[in-house]
Amino acid sequence: MSAPLLDLQALVAAVRRRRRLWCSVALLGLLAGVALALLRPPPPTAVTKVLVAHQEDQPNDTGTLIRTDVALLATTRIADRALRTLKSREEAEDFMRDYRGTGVTNNLLQIEVTGNSDAQAVARARALADAFVADHVQRMRETAQAEAAALLDQRDRMREELAQVNRTIGDRPPQSDPQAAAGVESLFARRAELTSRIADFDQRAVEARTGTPRIVTGTRIVDAPRALEHSVPRTAATNGAVGLALGLALGLALAAVGSVVADRPVLRRDIAQNLGASVVAELRRAPGGRIGAWQGRRSRAARARLATTLARIVRGSTQPVSLLELGCARGAGVLALDVAGVLAADGPVAVVDGLPGPGLAGSSRAPGAPDVVGGEEAAALPAEVRRLGVGSVSPGTAWSDLPHLGARTVLLVRAGHGSAAWLHTVARQLAEQRVTVAGVVLVGADPRDRTDGTLWDGAPTASSRGHELRHARQNGAVRSRTERPSRQPAKVPDSDQEAR
Repeated sequence: MSAPLLDLQALVAAVRRRRRLWCSVALLGLLAGVALALLRPPPPTAVTKVLVAHQEDQPNDTGTLIRTDVALLATTRIADRALRTLKSREEAEDFMRDYRGTGVTNNLLQIEVTGNSDAQAVARARALADAFVADHVQRMRETAQAEAAALLDQRDRMREELAQVNRTIGDRPPQSDPQAAAGVESLFARRAELTSRIADFDQRAVEARTGTPRIVTGTRIVDAPRALEHSVPRTAATNGAVGLALGLALGLALAAVGSVVADRPVLRRDIAQNLGASVVAELRRAPGGRIGAWQGRRSRAARARLATTLARIVRGSTQPVSLLELGCARGAGVLALDVAGVLAADGPVAVVDGLPGPGLAGSSRAPGAPDVVGGEEAAALPAEVRRLGVGSVSPGTAWSDLPHLGARTVLLVRAGHGSAAWLHTVARQLAEQRVTVAGVVLVGADPRDRTDGTLWDGAPTASSRGHELRHARQNGAVRSRTERPSRQPAKVPDSDQEAR
């Protein structure tokens, strides 16, 4: 069965482990929102509402007319008229940036204007509303006058045609000739039609004139300009909530993308598969790390159980055992001293320090602690002294030095530290150096991880897996994991559950 393109369980676990990142980004967004409200408060603002009457008002209007009014409000014509009322020398383009119109309903326009003070904002709002009302009334009057003039022109043309028809008819009675009688009847019908149409044009011209007063009286300021109250705490709370939400969303997105790109396994199932070795124990926190006082007893008990488990692995091995760390160098050194302390009850023990940097050899230790020697001094140790190596498989490791620390090893891997490619590299290099992996200790494991870290479909150790791969290359074919005949679980020490 092929692996899914995106493992949601691993993604959720990786994002949860990076909670410091998205919590920090969310907190940064909250602080930015509050700081924006405190450092850049909104300018003084005044608001007014204008009732706008239209000649073409329809019950089913979708707001086209009021949107046209909003667009007309943002023109230099109205801005210039308002500035002349205010007797201001400000440019119309600059003044247009300080106000905006919003269509509340099909006939209600809301105008918001900013200024240097509340009084200036109110004065600007009043001048702008008056300028808009005057411009709207003027346009409606001009439209009505133009419509009435066009109707009267049509009426006058009809009257001229009617006079021509009347002159054609004259005062003569209808002729006896049927054809002449039919012609006279058509003239009388045309005269009646022209008379009706002239009366209709007169009525429509009167209606066009009488509609203007309705528009003039209907367009007015219904809400006097007033300054809006500004509450700094409320604005800070609103901006902080918005910043917190945006920061949280951005932080989660960054954590998710970073987890997918980095491809750093955090689940015990994925770490076991990439290393080719089963997880035999785990620690929620690295040994020697900073922990709270309320967690001290629990952490010390977990370290003691893990040291006992690893001591059993060392006692049951006929070859020297080493502890190799990946992402927890300090914890590996502390844990090696704990294991050596447990083994000291059986006889003399020496810790072979192969950690990068100063390591354990130059550190201060309590009286009676096991001896710590360097790699060069390990060869001079007596045969009766049990050796416990401690080293690293981090990038830059000298792989050829690892067999001198121990032919068997227990890997201490911090969850989410190494990428999948580097875990494969570690498994391959250990197999090439013929170092058998007895198990993996997962440090900093996810407390909600319910996956199984025991290998069921692969070789129990990285060393045997490397031998299989080399043997398959020699035969010219490499078998996949699912084709291997072994279906037995990897051997896990009896104290697995106790260590966990």
